[in-house]
Amino acid sequence: MRFATVGALASVAPLAAAVKTEMTFAVLHFMQNQFLTEGPMDPVVNPGAQATHYHSIMGGSNFGINTRGDDLLSSNCTTTTIKNDKSNYWIPTCFFQDPKNPDSFEKVPLYYMNVYYFFEPTSDTIEAFPVGLKMLSGNATTRDPPQFGGGRNLDPSKGPIQPVQWTCPRQSYDPPSYPVDSDGTKAGMQDPNDKGAGAGFPLYDCDGTYSPLRQDIHFPSCYNPAAGIDDYEHNMAWPTTVDGLQNCPEGWIHVPHLFYEVYWDTPSFKDRWTPDGKTQPFVLSSGDATGYGSHGDFISGWDRDTLQTIIDTCNAGTAGMEHCPNIPGGANDVKDCSIKPELGSIVAVSEVLNALPLNCPVTGWGKGGVSSGTGSGSGSGSGSGSGSGSGSGSSSSSSKPASSTHPTSTSSGQSSPSQTGESTYKIQATGTTESASAPTGGAFLQLSDDASSSTAADSKPAVTAAAEAPASSEGGDADISTVWDVVTVTYTTTVQPESTPAPLRRRRVPFHTHGHIKRAMGHGHQHQS
Repeated sequence: MRFATVGALASVAPLAAAVKTEMTFAVLHFMQNQFLTEGPMDPVVNPGAQATHYHSIMGGSNFGINTRGDDLLSSNCTTTTIKNDKSNYWIPTCFFQDPKNPDSFEKVPLYYMNVYYFFEPTSDTIEAFPVGLKMLSGNATTRDPPQFGGGRNLDPSKGPIQPVQWTCPRQSYDPPSYPVDSDGTKAGMQDPNDKGAGAGFPLYDCDGTYSPLRQDIHFPSCYNPAAGIDDYEHNMAWPTTVDGLQNCPEGWIHVPHLFYEVYWDTPSFKDRWTPDGKTQPFVLSSGDATGYGSHGDFISGWDRDTLQTIIDTCNAGTAGMEHCPNIPGGANDVKDCSIKPELGSIVAVSEVLNALPLNCPVTGWGKGGVSSGTGSGSGSGSGSGSGSGSGSGSSSSSSKPASSTHPTSTSSGQSSPSQTGESTYKIQATGTTESASAPTGGAFLQLSDDASSSTAADSKPAVTAAAEAPASSEGGDADISTVWDVVTVTYTTTVQPESTPAPLRRRRVPFHTHGHIKRAMGHGHQHQS
């Protein structure tokens, strides 16, 4: 894929030092539209043990249940387009639950994934992540509607933090993707500023041209060195905005603001269900039928000099980090990087399971589960930028993972699950993850109320602490517009910073628009392939 940009790649000189008055960014692309590995592994929340649910992972090849930053630096390969980024990025996997057979589950194929690196306007010095920094955003156990409603909110002065959303571009929004008067208890809630986005899974097929269902996850950008790289519950917070500058508390370190966008190939199931405005067939591997429990994890495996060079010198936008000038180590030339999971086995796209991996029960929107009555984003932020808040209820993760099995499966061409082919997830190591009963900082927590539990089925929804958020840059940045032309390969011409390109495919793509940069950081865009 060749790129030509106007303005963005001309930013070869170091960006302004003392006060950074404008947001800049560069998108991290991945080499192929496939994950590094998949399985019940989460070295952030469940180090040394089986995770509570199945995940899909991108990044450095030294990923495992005990992964730390130093391990990642020595990875043999990475799925990212930057050779010296051996970080890991992961999310819960999306599954299709067949409406005609609720005991039948199929993995939704990945369409593609991007990670935005936003470098916020600030009087702080933005620094590279410390090696091994662990972050978590979102709450895997919640089935409650967000207190903030259907919109995305990263500014605590505007209400409870809501860093996760779902985007569903459609050819027509009549009927709307979410019930007009929804309170979130039986269906998701519309973003009041965007017909194509909201909280929770939409109720209609995402048939926008080359823009299927997208999972959006923002991460905070203030790191507390006093908490340390492993304490994902308390080591991160959102910056506060004063006079248009997003600054971290004194003594904290301003790091890049990560934004995951994960596109799932939901249109491939469009002939398998009939939208009725009441139900929808997609579910996360955690058993979440609402989508409110969307979340993402991160461990930094960056060579710090490489990331610092990108922070200081690159404003490549959606053209991608691989087009940044003078990158130490250069762009990645290894196209195929994959590993076997340390626990369990990878669910094939062709498989039909008779239960979700680890037998996680489907909960939410009338399918079971206990509501905490608080909504995601509950808690009170301090307003100081420290991300402090209070939550109710004690919580602890399990030190003894359950001996779970891979659900029985068949090929997708068979009408019913087979009674054979069962394989056991074997535990390679054990460990204990401690957590506080009332967190005093951090972004969003993935916690369990039952210390003996190792699956989402045994966990009550955790109460999430609100934290400080960067205000959106509304009014401060120019709109983003991208125009796409296709000949034989995709060639882009970008006006202003940039926006997200559609993936290269083997057929012509009509013009479309779905302004996710505007929603992410106060920008908008259009594109055509």
